[in-house]
Amino acid sequence: MLSMDSLDARILLAVDDQPDATSLALAQRLGIARNTLHARLQRMQQSGVIREFSRRVDPALLGRTLVAFVSIAVSQDTARGATDALRDVPEVIEMHSTTGEADLLVKVVARDTADLHRITNAFLAVPGVVRTNTVISLNEEMPLRIRALIEEAV
Repeated sequence: MLSMDSLDARILLAVDDQPDATSLALAQRLGIARNTLHARLQRMQQSGVIREFSRRVDPALLGRTLVAFVSIAVSQDTARGATDALRDVPEVIEMHSTTGEADLLVKVVARDTADLHRITNAFLAVPGVVRTNTVISLNEEMPLRIRALIEEAV
């Protein structure tokens, strides 16, 4: 899906407002056919516009109350293998390739500082990882938000 039209945006806002609503109720609220709603939701799920439900789960409820950001420098000749190995660490919940001194910015969750130490040591053991720099989040001032962008698309 290369772009989203106004109806797609309205559908996403309706689902966000009432995630437990039936397809029929959402279609009636939006003034569209249930088949139209279903087809558009299915297309958005298949194209990755709507991501997996687990993204809405707070890691703190799973005992991971500490959030940290780890900048990682990797050897360029083994970058793909290092990235794949880091992707396999369950505590890694987000990873971005970056410009600057580090090659990757990794968001991790841990039980406590000792657990974070274990995780960062595991990163250093990954072939191709040259160095890491860790910053602990003290407080999430604003969680990830997409709704304002969807509202703008309507």
